[in-house]
Amino acid sequence: MTPRFDLIGMVVSDMAASLAFYRRLGLDIPAEADGLPHVEAVLPGGLRIAWDTEDTIRSFDPSWTPPTGDGRRDLAFLCDSPAEVDALYAELTAAGHTGHLKPWDAFWGQRYAVVLDPDGGGVSLFAPSAPAT
Repeated sequence: MTPRFDLIGMVVSDMAASLAFYRRLGLDIPAEADGLPHVEAVLPGGLRIAWDTEDTIRSFDPSWTPPTGDGRRDLAFLCDSPAEVDALYAELTAAGHTGHLKPWDAFWGQRYAVVLDPDGGGVSLFAPSAPAT
C-alpha cells in the first residue's frame, strides 16, 4: 500500500473567525460548523482541509503549545485574474484581516499578494499576470 496525501490540517484559536475567513476565499463550510471543535471540508479534486481548535489538539497531546514566530505554512488560492487578486485582497483587509504583502506584479509572472488568516498563517492570492499565449 502506498500512502496518499489526503488532508491539510490547521490548528486554530478561534474556529468561527477562521472559518469565516476561509469562507470568504470560497470554501464551502456550513455556518453550523462555527461552534465545532473539528471541521473538515472537501476541496476540488478530493483533497480535504481540516481545522481543529487548540483544545482539541491538547485533548490528545497535552504537551502541545502554539508555535511562535512566523509560520511555516502557506496556503495559496488561484484567482481568475490579476483584478480578482486585487479585489480579494481589498475585501479581506477591509474585513479586518492583516495584509502581509500588497498585490504586486511578481517577477515570476503572477499578480501576487499575501493576507494573514486569523491565526497568522500566510494565505497567498495569485493569478497569472498576463493571459497564457
